Amino acid sequence: MTSPTTAQRGLQITELTAINIAKVITIGCLVALAGIYGITDLRQVLYLSLHLSYCTWWLLEQALFPQRRQQIFTNPVGPAAFVSILLFVGVFYALPGYLAFTNPVPIPALAVGIAVPSYIFGSLINTAADVQKMTAKGLGVGLVSDGIWRSVRHVNYLGDLLRYTSFSVVAGSPWAFLLPGAILLLYIQRIIQKERSMVEKYPNFGGYRQHSARLIPWLW
Repeated sequence: MTSPTTAQRGLQITELTAINIAKVITIGCLVALAGIYGITDLRQVLYLSLHLSYCTWWLLEQALFPQRRQQIFTNPVGPAAFVSILLFVGVFYALPGYLAFTNPVPIPALAVGIAVPSYIFGSLINTAADVQKMTAKGLGVGLVSDGIWRSVRHVNYLGDLLRYTSFSVVAGSPWAFLLPGAILLLYIQRIIQKERSMVEKYPNFGGYRQHSARLIPWLW
C-alpha cells in the first residue's frame, strides 16, 4: 500500500511547473486578444512577436537544457500559491498585451527603436547569464562572479527587466509599466533574501560585492 508521504510527493507541483502552465495561459491570453481586437497596426504585430517568442523560448529552453529543471524554482507549491502564480504570471503578465491591442494610436518609430534593442539585449543578457551559471554549477564552481556576472550580481534579473520593459514600451500606456514595476519589487525582495544567504554560503562574496552592483550597473 502506498504511504501518504509517497502519495503526497507524487502529487506535488513545483514552482517551475506552475510557471510553465502560466506561460501557456499568457500565450492563450495574447492569442485571444488578437482574435477579439484584431491586428490593426505594427504595435500589435510587434507585441505578439516579442511576447510570444519570449514565452516560447522559456518553454523551449527547458527542453534544450533539461538540467535547468533541477536548478530553478524547485520548491513545491500548495493550491493557493499555484493559483496565485497562474493569476500573476499567467494573466497579469498579459496586461501590456491588452493595452497594446486596445491602443488605437499607431506606434511611434521612437518606441520601436527603444523596445526592440531592449528586448534583444534583455534576452541575450538573461540567456547568457543562465547558460554561464548552469555550466559553472555543472562543473562544481561555487560563486559565479566572472564573465557576464562580473559587474552585476543579479544580471539575469536585469535582463528580465529589460525584456518586460520592452513589452510596456510597445503597449504605449503608462499602465503597462505596472508589470515591470511589480517585477522590480519582487526582484528587490529576492535580491535581499539571496544576498543574506550568499554571505553565509560563499566566503568570497564580500569581495565580489565590493566591486559589483546588485541590479543596475553603477547605481545599485
